[in-house]
Amino acid sequence: MFDLKEVLQPIADWVNGFGTPDIVNHWGHPFFMSIVIFAMGTFVGISGWRIRKLATTDAEVVTQSKAKHRQVAPLMYVFLASGYIGGLLSLVIQDQPLLESPHFWTGSVVIILLTINALISGTGFIGNKATLRTVHAYLGSLALAVMVFHAFLGLKLGLSI
Repeated sequence: MFDLKEVLQPIADWVNGFGTPDIVNHWGHPFFMSIVIFAMGTFVGISGWRIRKLATTDAEVVTQSKAKHRQVAPLMYVFLASGYIGGLLSLVIQDQPLLESPHFWTGSVVIILLTINALISGTGFIGNKATLRTVHAYLGSLALAVMVFHAFLGLKLGLSI
């Protein structure tokens, strides 16, 4: 059977060899991911809804929002995917179980939702179809909502270990 912890242990041992203080191993992931979730996530969400002209009707704001959304959303995705791996490594370093936490599962849901959203966007909304743009907007908003719940679960987890 596939044991994720066993696969990640050599990487965690290598990272742990840097002599990182325990507080950084414990709170580094939540600190940096909270910045990504709350700062970048809020920015990406608001700029995305501005593109749909629901948050503004100013054409210049819509154009700027589209450009900024296209710049920041992929970076947010990369940071979240990296943070997902970093969170797993943090748990391995702290000798904690990986797949038992609701925090792990909400993080997985976020990555899945954002991957689907990236694929939808990456296709150019298959000919700029309005339906796919709507799915993209609501899927992204759902991912942001799950991220907030995920952060709450992460805080709860962090305080319990």
